[in-house]
Amino acid sequence: MALPEASVQLYTLAEEFSADMSGSLDKLAAMGLRNVEAFDFVRRPGEIRTALDGAGLASPTGHAPLLSDELWTPDGSIPTPAPEVVFEAAAKVGLTTVIDPFVAPERWFTADGVADIAERLNALVETAAGFGLAVGYHNHAQEFVKSFDGQTAFERFVSLTDPRVQIELDLYWALVGGQDAAALTAALGDRLVAVHVKDGIAPAVNPFGPDAGEFGSASLDQRRPGGGDVPLAAALQAASAVQYAVIEYDNAPGDVFDDIAASLAFLRDGGFVR
Repeated sequence: MALPEASVQLYTLAEEFSADMSGSLDKLAAMGLRNVEAFDFVRRPGEIRTALDGAGLASPTGHAPLLSDELWTPDGSIPTPAPEVVFEAAAKVGLTTVIDPFVAPERWFTADGVADIAERLNALVETAAGFGLAVGYHNHAQEFVKSFDGQTAFERFVSLTDPRVQIELDLYWALVGGQDAAALTAALGDRLVAVHVKDGIAPAVNPFGPDAGEFGSASLDQRRPGGGDVPLAAALQAASAVQYAVIEYDNAPGDVFDDIAASLAFLRDGGFVR
């Protein structure tokens, strides 16, 4: 297969991006990046598109809530606009795929809940296509807490979704969910369009499980690639159709731009991106 392109999820540098959108993007472009993955773009698509164009960057993928009334993040919630509003903004920014980044844990704990998530996303495939877009889903670790008839909730979800629904696998969160990331990337085949590349030490308890306590991203022990437990090289080598290797830190261990540069060096030096 053709090697994927490198990208970076802008949530990684949310604080810096909010303070200086153009300056932050210019720093990423100076590293040689050509792509980013937008977040929170629906309320400011014109501003983001202008800044991307100014830096010579594209955002082929982006995160926006499609399946929840409110998008929960470890650091606060974002209200959910109508899908058509999301797709209109995504087209303006220049996205090709809108990825839902988080569905509340309890919705993954029953077979009916998993079926409902899949049905809701399937129903948006044609609507998105009308805007020239595809839809996708990005995992955390709650999708691996429960199993049904020998399938994890995540595997059940993939089997129930339209083949046009794209999957973005977060390799760190797959590890936290107790998964073999390399086996999972191989099994997903051409459904797997993007991966989130990040390393770290998995918490002792799945923070999205039913018995977990309060959770915030600041509690995560995330590290530069090669410094943690995630089998990044094996997972990337096992993937057969990934288009984007997306750098992300939920909790950057040091200077965020230095950490992004280290991740990019890992991808380039390992021959994992073109």
